[in-house]
Amino acid sequence: MSDEEWAFHEPFILAVRAPNGRKPTNHRLVLDGIFWIARTGSPWRDLPEEFGKWSSVYRQFRRWTLAGLWEQIMDALNESRLVPDALQMIDSTVVRAHHQAAGAKGGLRDRVLAVQGVASRPRSTSASTASACP
Repeated sequence: MSDEEWAFHEPFILAVRAPNGRKPTNHRLVLDGIFWIARTGSPWRDLPEEFGKWSSVYRQFRRWTLAGLWEQIMDALNESRLVPDALQMIDSTVVRAHHQAAGAKGGLRDRVLAVQGVASRPRSTSASTASACP
């Protein structure tokens, strides 16, 4: 993460930090680990050790999620116009196909049977063809 990117994220992270007297972790490194998981789609347990313990990074991610940090960051990005309007993100959890696209009842089966019927040899010969052959 560049210094400019960290300067954007830091105020949000410090705002949701709990004032419990504990020494703060390296939030920049934790944020890098979270972004690595988001970018690769890997399970949390596969997080490289350079980001710290995977369970600690996940626990911090969960705290920030419950505190609404990600929504605040996305709202601020939208208002700042730092991201071009042409940039779009699509999450597979919201992409749905029509039920007919999934080979609904009889749709795919009927097409396969039709192709098999055209491609197969006739199972019997008619009487007119049989008499024509010596």
